[in-house]
Amino acid sequence: MHETNNSASMEAVSRVERFWVVKVSIVVMLLTSLPYLLGYAIQGDALRFSGFVFAVEDGNSYIAKMLGGAQGAWLFRTPYTPMQQGGVLMFAPYILLGKLAAFPGMHDQLVALFHLFRILSGLLFLLATYEFIAFFVNTQSLRRFGLLLAGLGGGLGWILLLAGQSGAFGSLPLEFYSPETFGFLSLYGVPHLAASRAFLLWAILIYLRFVKSGELSIARTAPRAGLCWLAAGLLQPLNALLVGFILALHLAVLGLLLLLKSHGGRKPDWRKWQRSFFFVLEAGILPGILFIYLAWKLSQDPFLQAWSSQNILPSPHPWHYLLAFALLLPYAYAGARRILNQDRAGGLLLVGWALALPLLAYLPVNVQRRLPEGQWLVWGILALVAVEGWWAAPAFQTRIRRLVVIIPLCFSFISTTVLFAGGLLTVQAKASPVFRVRDEVAMFEFLADSGERGCLVVSSFSTGNALPAWAPMRVVIGHGPESAGLANLQEELKWFYNPQAGDSWRRDWLALHGACYLFWGPAEQALGSWDPRQAEYLGMMSQLGEYWLFEVELE
Repeated sequence: MHETNNSASMEAVSRVERFWVVKVSIVVMLLTSLPYLLGYAIQGDALRFSGFVFAVEDGNSYIAKMLGGAQGAWLFRTPYTPMQQGGVLMFAPYILLGKLAAFPGMHDQLVALFHLFRILSGLLFLLATYEFIAFFVNTQSLRRFGLLLAGLGGGLGWILLLAGQSGAFGSLPLEFYSPETFGFLSLYGVPHLAASRAFLLWAILIYLRFVKSGELSIARTAPRAGLCWLAAGLLQPLNALLVGFILALHLAVLGLLLLLKSHGGRKPDWRKWQRSFFFVLEAGILPGILFIYLAWKLSQDPFLQAWSSQNILPSPHPWHYLLAFALLLPYAYAGARRILNQDRAGGLLLVGWALALPLLAYLPVNVQRRLPEGQWLVWGILALVAVEGWWAAPAFQTRIRRLVVIIPLCFSFISTTVLFAGGLLTVQAKASPVFRVRDEVAMFEFLADSGERGCLVVSSFSTGNALPAWAPMRVVIGHGPESAGLANLQEELKWFYNPQAGDSWRRDWLALHGACYLFWGPAEQALGSWDPRQAEYLGMMSQLGEYWLFEVELE
């Protein structure tokens, strides 16, 4: 049984295929929206839904960035630190989206805009992923399966959960917290990573098409690749470096093969390699400027240096990577041999990118986990190349036999099912921080209406994380990487709420940080038994249920 109606020419993506991708993408993104819709449906009179079902701390920070944009910001300045900042060109989509919202009802508008961005980014992610797969895979049905595998697949970490060993080797299984390596979490709730992945793939794809053709104009194609490369970097700066690494690695391998050819007595043709080299140089101009700008800002801005030092994202134990990719390994090995034997354009790039996984994952930098971006997709494509080769053999010309080699890969969807179900269960639990007490949110909104915008509020970490998502204020601490000097400030806040600290120390501390307001609720009361209602230098602004808001009056 040969596939006639279900095959496509190499790389070409038909209008019918694109329409299918759009339909599937809409279904996927609507499904990922169900937990969020459920959250709003069940929030009730006592609670307010945050708008997020996982990574709520980061989610609140995205809304805070959008709120900054709504207040007129064009550069990123975090509200999660009292430290002075110069501003930097980062998180631009969130800042720009914020300009579409206005009070009243600001928070709900921002959350709605965030999820519209998430859905749009998901569509771009899935379309770019399909086009990238299509460059290497002929068979239309495998392209479609590959899209589902790349967007919804995960490793075998669910086995550890089933065995009650979710914390084995020091962390959760990789697919349950790494949107970079896999794809589903980006679709589920990290839109800038999904959009960045899309532009990363398009930049590499334009390069691959240029290399494959040998005739396309550098002047016409390199700027397109450069714009995609730049967009990937604006959305996630490390992805700009990753594109450069992948293209440089490909050129280096091609150059090495040409040198070996010359030493073997054959005359190598350097013309095509030189064209590819100059293509990368021209395409890299804009992302290169971005990289220089960000490097300069990092060298000049003490806040960015503090943020960078605290933004620690280590890769997990190697066993987690092995478990994540174990399902694909035998397929990918066969696929790598096939694609290299066929000398297909881009085969070296794909295999080189896959083999770079250990280097990228364990490079001695503090953001190791960010660097294996797209690795699940790369290994998945190699697996599909193997399956396509097997399907072409006479022994696999029946549907049943073809399914036999595909079914094992379907075990990769179990982890994603667990994540999706976990989101629904998390919402139904109606627990903090996914939900906030309505009285607390009412105090946030009162502060947004009555307070001086941009002023510093003293609060606990948990309160400080949510408050800037509802009110355009700064807080002492509230976000792991973005709260500069977090460890020291946490200790200082514990002492601040300790009755033994003394009012003289508290006055000096408030003056040092330029605090304007103090928030006092259950989270703050858990830090210490000091009662701010007795402090003469604090004037009560409002009280609702268990929540109090004071204005700092030092003079």
